[in-house]
Amino acid sequence: MLRFMRNKILIPSLILLALASFFSFKYVKSDEEAKERKQLVLQTVISALEKKHFAARDIDDSLSLKIYKKNLSMLDYEKKFFTQKEINTLSEYQFLIDDQIKAGSIKFFTVLNQLYNQQINEVEKYYPEILSKPFDFSKKEEITLSGDDLKFVSDNAALKKRWTNYLKFRTLSRYVDLKEEQEKRVKDKDTSLKVVKTDAELEKEARELIEKSQERYFKRLKKLDEDRLFTVFINTITNNEDPHTDYFPPRDKKQFDIAMSGTFYGIGAQLQESEGSIKITLIIPGSPCWKQGELKAGDEIIKVAQGEEEPVDVRGYDLQDAVEIIRGKKGTEVRLTVKKVNGAIKVIPIIRDEVLLEEGFAKSAIIKTGKDESIGYIYLPSFYADFQRINGRRCAEDVAIEVLKLKNSGVDGIILDLRNNGGGSLSDVVEMTGIFIDKGPIVQVKSNGAPPSTYEDRQAGSIYDGPLAIMVNQGSASASEIMAAALQDYKRAIIVGTPTFGKGTVQHIMSLDQFLSVSDKITAKTKGNLLSEEKLGSLKLTVQKFYRINGGSTQLKGVTPDIILPDAYQHIDVGERSNESALKWDVIPSADYVTVANPVPVKQLARKSKERISKSEAFEIIEKTADRIKAQQDDKTYALNETDYKAELKEANEAVERMDKLEEMSKKLDVVNIKEDLQKINLDSNTISKNETWIKNLSKDIYIAETVNIINDMKQLNMNVSLGEGKAID
Repeated sequence: MLRFMRNKILIPSLILLALASFFSFKYVKSDEEAKERKQLVLQTVISALEKKHFAARDIDDSLSLKIYKKNLSMLDYEKKFFTQKEINTLSEYQFLIDDQIKAGSIKFFTVLNQLYNQQINEVEKYYPEILSKPFDFSKKEEITLSGDDLKFVSDNAALKKRWTNYLKFRTLSRYVDLKEEQEKRVKDKDTSLKVVKTDAELEKEARELIEKSQERYFKRLKKLDEDRLFTVFINTITNNEDPHTDYFPPRDKKQFDIAMSGTFYGIGAQLQESEGSIKITLIIPGSPCWKQGELKAGDEIIKVAQGEEEPVDVRGYDLQDAVEIIRGKKGTEVRLTVKKVNGAIKVIPIIRDEVLLEEGFAKSAIIKTGKDESIGYIYLPSFYADFQRINGRRCAEDVAIEVLKLKNSGVDGIILDLRNNGGGSLSDVVEMTGIFIDKGPIVQVKSNGAPPSTYEDRQAGSIYDGPLAIMVNQGSASASEIMAAALQDYKRAIIVGTPTFGKGTVQHIMSLDQFLSVSDKITAKTKGNLLSEEKLGSLKLTVQKFYRINGGSTQLKGVTPDIILPDAYQHIDVGERSNESALKWDVIPSADYVTVANPVPVKQLARKSKERISKSEAFEIIEKTADRIKAQQDDKTYALNETDYKAELKEANEAVERMDKLEEMSKKLDVVNIKEDLQKINLDSNTISKNETWIKNLSKDIYIAETVNIINDMKQLNMNVSLGEGKAID
């Protein structure tokens, strides 16, 4: 057993995002009690924010305006429900919400809820009439779908026109799909195709499918009862504190357990409902969709099919309803039709399986670079730590073991891959960083109103002191950023990839009941069922902030790699930087630390890497794809003309095809397993197959290939850093 400390401080991983939809209130008996309960929740949430949040914002007109705008965006981002008439009524409250909050009043929410439900009932009448008549796709028309570039229309007549264009776009998309599917079946001489439909028949079929989709959409909207909408309202308040402070109503235990356990049969992707669409926010390492490899964070799920069955259009689906049809029996196939960030449409088949935590642990391989030369590679999907069991798995211990195995194999350098690692245990990131440095500070942690505390590696010496590269990307957050920042500040390792997520905060989940005043508790007790057995719910609250040992925060800016590699999404703001309510970046005094005796020659390594990248056809394609994605994001219009729409779709698909061919352009790496792992790998056909897939994916990863080149450059520059004696190991 490694001699490591075991303090149980956790950095919340990104896996906790978007769980609010799993919770809902139970109904209380009377309208008056429901109102009093909401007022009590509001007052208690505000009390918790004021007392415990790291940087609670003033409750003033500025906050009122932000809450007002956020509510409109959450309920009607595409501006398809409210007209200027409703906005005129609601705008009276834009600078009064702060006063209502202080008074414990929910008047703005009440008016907002009434108008929203009124407009849902009004708008619901539009789509049957609009979809009852054929669309003309020969006209040169365009539509803007981004709510940021739209204004609220003047009246219901103009609103109906907006819906007409929206439904025309939806129908055009489905019509083109149907047409292309039929053309392919004709070309392939599919004998199951009995009748070749005319364009008019396909257009009618597309309208009928969209009509069914709209029926589900409005059914889902009507499921958003007052309590769920109130949760949205409260979260527009908490999310204005920072993006990670969330209110959870009393918990639906079953859904919560499913969300957190990771041991269900499914595809292994975290989903989020965003502005009426279902999007991928995280791919769980080792999961079925991770192995399949095509599904990516940011993809929008448009349709879901059970194997070869007719796909179901899930646009407008409730998140839980979508999850239900994506999950299924182990070994069955689900086919997801997804819309990529660049607009391309792709069908991705995935075989459902159990999402096992075992496959989310650290593991390593050897990349052969010459006859007697090799680089060690360690993959770490998260900073996991099982504090519930005495001998539970912990990433710091596991990585130390992988490092020792690689050293015994005689590798000339090590790559630690922290890409898409969303964080985890603070104690483990401190201990893990200590594997590669002599003793010293690793990170500073600051609570509101208190001086910063420094977390240190106190054990002298290192386990590994050779060439080291850390791979990061936009999905690297929290603990990943702490480790990358510390090794960068010590000048111990070269950091390679793209700027990280920028989440430099820690959250605690607290019961709201602890913030109830004595008078509130007495009132609740007198009311009898005001609280009931459910209590008030919980708050995930930002309470601390992390700082590098050089004094700079990892919040907002994240960690900028020493060597930045081209990325298809490099021009798109993601992570903390994309959210206006994110806590600011700031600086505190530096910790007392000394850089290593033989620091990484960053400038020389960066120059050599830049020369290689400039000559790489693969990275050139990535650069061009990044420019195209940025242009696509800036151009918010879409064609309603069939010819123009197909041209846009073709361009997007060609970009995807070029990206898919990157693997063919790069030289395949010679990746093998460590000898000590072979017995565990060769247990059965399942473990053998999983390992083969993993090794194959590593061998064609152009980012790993360039990082191997960088390690080789370090070797040539005599980067054999001497950091003292190896750490003791039991």
